[in-house]
Amino acid sequence: MIVPKKARIYLLLASSIFFYMCWNAMYVLLLLASISVTYAAGLILGSRTDSTQRKITLIVSLVINFGILFVFKYFNFFTGTVSRITGQSLITLDLLLPVGISFYTFQAVGYMIDVYRGKAPEKNPARYALFVSFFPQLVAGPIERSGNLLKQLTRLDKEDLHNEEDFLKGFFTVLYGYFLKMMLADRLAGAVDTVFDVTEYSSYNGFQLLVAAVFFSIQIYCDFAGYTYIAIGSARMMGIRICDNFNTPYLSCGIKDFWDRWHMSLTGWFRDYLYFPLGGSKKGRIRKYINIMIVFLASGLWHGAAWHFVIWGMLHGILRVIEEIASPVFWGTCSRLSLKTDTFAVKSLRIAVNFLVVSLLWIFFRAQTAGQAIHIIRLIFTTSRPWQFFDDSLITMGLDSKELNVLFICLIIMTFVDICRKRGKDLLSSLYRQNTWFVFLFIFAAIISIVIFGIYGAAYDASQFIYFQF
Repeated sequence: MIVPKKARIYLLLASSIFFYMCWNAMYVLLLLASISVTYAAGLILGSRTDSTQRKITLIVSLVINFGILFVFKYFNFFTGTVSRITGQSLITLDLLLPVGISFYTFQAVGYMIDVYRGKAPEKNPARYALFVSFFPQLVAGPIERSGNLLKQLTRLDKEDLHNEEDFLKGFFTVLYGYFLKMMLADRLAGAVDTVFDVTEYSSYNGFQLLVAAVFFSIQIYCDFAGYTYIAIGSARMMGIRICDNFNTPYLSCGIKDFWDRWHMSLTGWFRDYLYFPLGGSKKGRIRKYINIMIVFLASGLWHGAAWHFVIWGMLHGILRVIEEIASPVFWGTCSRLSLKTDTFAVKSLRIAVNFLVVSLLWIFFRAQTAGQAIHIIRLIFTTSRPWQFFDDSLITMGLDSKELNVLFICLIIMTFVDICRKRGKDLLSSLYRQNTWFVFLFIFAAIISIVIFGIYGAAYDASQFIYFQF
């Protein structure tokens, strides 16, 4: 590295703060406030032995951090709900939601809880500030843990973490992230936005709405995973490994399996800092089911301050509880009847059914209101005409035949990559082991393909990453 070892932390910290200020310079004060409060709380928790003082410190810090999050993200939702219930008009705040506030708040709070549980606090303020504000994953995750990212940052000013292999593999990962975002997510956004428009969706039949729901399932995966791969790849090019956030979620065979593979850093955060403290599964089945529902309701509310997000989380929680209750019965019945459940056909059917269920639930996520989501689902089950898949109906959804052809080719590539990953194939290592000329041609072809077939340009209203709003 050209930069002296002792200056690396400060250079990355300055870059991260500048990166956030490019969005809104004033709102960087909120980020710095979260950093300052949790850093100070960590030092106090690490130096005090009195349990009462430690609890008070933790509670005060939690109130400050979640209080800021509440004011900017949930205040209007709360007052609006109370107004509808009481019939009285309450004040609302005209505040811009700070980008990434849910991500960096959870990351900072997670660190503080770890220190409360006995982990040694970070005493270097610059290193801790970089841990919270590290620019590749600052605005949309993954939500990092101090045991991973902070541990690596402590080595940054002592040794070189990067090498040629990490740089190339990181670059490959960034390219794949841009492929998912520009060639799939943004291409699908045109069709999804066309169909889910508040004034237009009722003019489409049920099958077209179902296709739009499936398109949105793929769009949100490619959009969020695309950002994640760009973040992971960018960090790896600097020799820093941040945690993964996706592991082929649409190849899962059930709701639990899906959430073990989707947004894994958030799932892990809720498991460690909410589900287990509530008692997990140690206080009986009923309490376990209640804890599951609490976690999924919190997850829905984390994603957005609106009832359709809460309902989305609630429905996932209900299906998760049903799955928990029904699984022993299902597997027991299969065993008694000597039914083979590990065959390709059965696994494929389970994956297809789970994907369809998840896609239907995504409607609550994408819709503007819960009422709109319910109406769309009702239209899907009452006005579907599947044979329209073979006529020109899909073209009326915002994608012409050329765009559909590019879309299907990209979907094949994405599916191939996911299948290889699920089977444990390390494509990055396979690419790295190739001859230099092949690696060069692959990178050149990938960049040219993204430039030619990606969705971008002055005539295109490029959509921001979906999870930036959370």
